[in-house]
Amino acid sequence: MRTQVAIVGAGPSGLFLGQLLHKAGIDNIIVERRTEEYVLGRIRAGILEQVAVDLMEEIGVSRHMRAEGLVHEGIELLFDGQRHRVDLKKYSGGKTVMVYGQTEVTRDLMQARAECGLTTVYSADDVEVHGFDTSSPGVSYLKDGARHQIACDFIAGCDGAHGVCRASAPKAAIREYEKVYPFGWLGLLSDTPPVSHELIYVNSPRGFALCSQRSLSRSRYYLQVPLTDQVGQWSDQAFWDELRLRLDPAAAARLVTGASLEKSIAPLRSFVTEPLRFGRMFLAGDAGHIVPPTGAKGLNLAVTDVKYLATALEEFYAERSAAGIDDYSRKCLNRIWKAERFSWWFTQLMHSFPAEGEIFGKLQTAELDYLFSSEAGLRTIAENYVGLPLAA
Repeated sequence: MRTQVAIVGAGPSGLFLGQLLHKAGIDNIIVERRTEEYVLGRIRAGILEQVAVDLMEEIGVSRHMRAEGLVHEGIELLFDGQRHRVDLKKYSGGKTVMVYGQTEVTRDLMQARAECGLTTVYSADDVEVHGFDTSSPGVSYLKDGARHQIACDFIAGCDGAHGVCRASAPKAAIREYEKVYPFGWLGLLSDTPPVSHELIYVNSPRGFALCSQRSLSRSRYYLQVPLTDQVGQWSDQAFWDELRLRLDPAAAARLVTGASLEKSIAPLRSFVTEPLRFGRMFLAGDAGHIVPPTGAKGLNLAVTDVKYLATALEEFYAERSAAGIDDYSRKCLNRIWKAERFSWWFTQLMHSFPAEGEIFGKLQTAELDYLFSSEAGLRTIAENYVGLPLAA
């Protein structure tokens, strides 16, 4: 097979990139090692920044999002026993966020790709990338007992943190930065109405909690738990009981409980790879960076990565200019590090760190008290939460 861009990975970043390239008239093939059902079944984030919402509109996959998504103009932070609201719209110059689950985003993108008749190879085993340091790169994979080859001009590594693309980059040319947090998030998904119409981020002496949602009838809740905990240790009842203890009395009284549809523990880490380009191979999304979920930046960073990459490739094919692809890594990393900083800061602000001693909690409360007594502090939270603007 021959294509202009071979995309490794059929998660949101690969699917977004495929639609952007198709819209620009650039041929692409996506290769994914998992099944379509597995990709669609992954439970992930549910907050879209304005940039991501705009991109859904741009590629023509916004109909369901506009019908089912929930526009949020604020968030609440609970600390010292009281809730405090951040008016995102007021303090970010009119911007909001959209509550629309990554599962729904992925489904919309898959459907759009199928309707366009574009090629996606699922259940591709033993995927390899070749020749990305030459002018003739390629991707190969095993399927139905046969080895298949894709010749291409460029490779887009959208295959996540454990994918083949970053692992194939020359060790001497890559640098990785990482911080691992000493706790995880125990998440529970349930068909219950949300406890609040806006998200509640909880700083509690018992640990962090988050009251989130996917719709007006489906909720997603999280608890900070030790990394040593196992999902099997937490019955649904134990989860709901602990969540109530971390909420303020009004929220605890409003909480509607029910059977879990899904329950899992996710570790938290900050991770960045530099650079994001290796010859004719580019890394995007989780292949190049991971953020703690506290700031809801993971999917949104992936979207901006592929927007930058699609624009650079369009410039290459339309104008025969390599300026965009030469600047891809620098431009992405500039935005990535700002999002990493916010996610790290917000994580430090809202979670319990017992090893730091009682003084850490006192300092957190003092900083939160300052932020909500300062217009500049509220603007800092709002501007970063809704997402910083794309670089020109």
